[in-house]
Amino acid sequence: MTTEATTTDAAHGSKRTLVGKVTSAKMQKTVVVEVVRSVRHPVYGKYVRKRSKYKAHDEQQSYREGDVVEIREHRPLSREKRWTVIRLVERPEVT
Repeated sequence: MTTEATTTDAAHGSKRTLVGKVTSAKMQKTVVVEVVRSVRHPVYGKYVRKRSKYKAHDEQQSYREGDVVEIREHRPLSREKRWTVIRLVERPEVT
């Protein structure tokens, strides 16, 4: 049985992690994280910024708008939530 367990673990692989900025923290236990990445255009070769927004689970409701956080893939928690917040990367200074 141990060989089957290791085979299934290896087949599933690891979960993806992304780093992004919290754009909304108005929902209960949920934050919206915007991930910006640069992708090279296939024809022109210019680098274009692509943005994606993900809803992530925040159990303690400790993250605020403007925080840079790391999120990881998770099982579906609701209709649109498939990510969970792992850690705070950077918090902006309050002026």
